[in-house]
Amino acid sequence: MEALPEDEEYSFREVVLPSLIPVVQEPELERESGERRRGRDVIVAVDHGPNSKHAFDWALVHFCRLADTLHLVHAVSSSFSLQCVKNDVVYETSQALMEKLAIEAYQVAMVKSVARIVEGDAGKVICKEAEKVKPAAVIVGTRGRSLVRSVLQGSVSEYCFHNCKSAPVIIVPGKAEAGDESIVDWTRSEDPKP
Repeated sequence: MEALPEDEEYSFREVVLPSLIPVVQEPELERESGERRRGRDVIVAVDHGPNSKHAFDWALVHFCRLADTLHLVHAVSSSFSLQCVKNDVVYETSQALMEKLAIEAYQVAMVKSVARIVEGDAGKVICKEAEKVKPAAVIVGTRGRSLVRSVLQGSVSEYCFHNCKSAPVIIVPGKAEAGDESIVDWTRSEDPKP
């Protein structure tokens, strides 16, 4: 895998999110002041894995609040294909994931979402996105690797933790480490039968 030089610009493609999310007026926050009134930008690194979904759920339940903007960043390795950001198959599968997450973010926490697919080494492009957006936090999940494996193979969350200078990094432990239950419970229990 070829590393992206620190000062080199990278390729990205904005994701057009669905119009299924209703357009609502800005929330009335007259009692709120300062930072809470404006809302915050929050970056969540997403991929197709369960630990990424767990970190996304954690962000919705524990971190996001009304008037925040959730920036979904999906990093695609440049070694995957020559121009994977322009590859329609990669874009369509990533767009479907981000549409689903944007709808869930609105339904669960009533936050709006912005999505972007970025090409390059995941840790580096997440840090570059953080430099652009200047978020309140960067939230990433872990793969659940052991300490030895993450040191030998490298870890995106560790890279972001050590190199992201523009925002605090929140590393959400994987589902195996945090328990198997999802934070967001979509199932409703059946009424007890008499």
